[in-house]
Amino acid sequence: MTYSRKYLSLPDKEILRQCDVHIYKASGPGGQHRNKVSSAVRLKHRQTNVTGHGDESRSQHSNKKMALRRVRMNIACRIRCPLNITQREIPPVVGECLFRPRSAGNDASMRLKIGRRDRRFWEVAAFLLDLLEAFEGHLRDSAEHVGITTGNLVSLLKSERHLFGAVQILRKRFGQAQLK
Repeated sequence: MTYSRKYLSLPDKEILRQCDVHIYKASGPGGQHRNKVSSAVRLKHRQTNVTGHGDESRSQHSNKKMALRRVRMNIACRIRCPLNITQREIPPVVGECLFRPRSAGNDASMRLKIGRRDRRFWEVAAFLLDLLEAFEGHLRDSAEHVGITTGNLVSLLKSERHLFGAVQILRKRFGQAQLK
């Protein structure tokens, strides 16, 4: 298991234990109740130095959950770990999201499907970014490694804007054309 996915597979409580928690009063628009109590939360994951914040709600509990989601997202998008692409190992969490469409024959490509709200989303996203890194930004090679179509991979990578931004940065670093 790679560095980033090791953290992403942990339950929320465990990641929270690994974070420094900073509670503060949020500034900005929001009306008369915005600055009455310290409800905004900033989390800093000590092992990776990645942060996440939540200040959208008047509830500290809701803001902590949002900050935790952002810590997961930032770990997935920013922390890369090398993969050995000579071995075609697919992490179990990715395997759980693979399926073969019923209408397709046995020789058809698998499909990778996972929603952005699924607790496993950022763990799968981290693997896909590590895979793209290993294949120097080449989408076709990355998709073939998983056993899915390039279109399926691109669709998943475009499903979340922060993930898509991380893909664009990675491809630019390897001199690949930006996705549209």
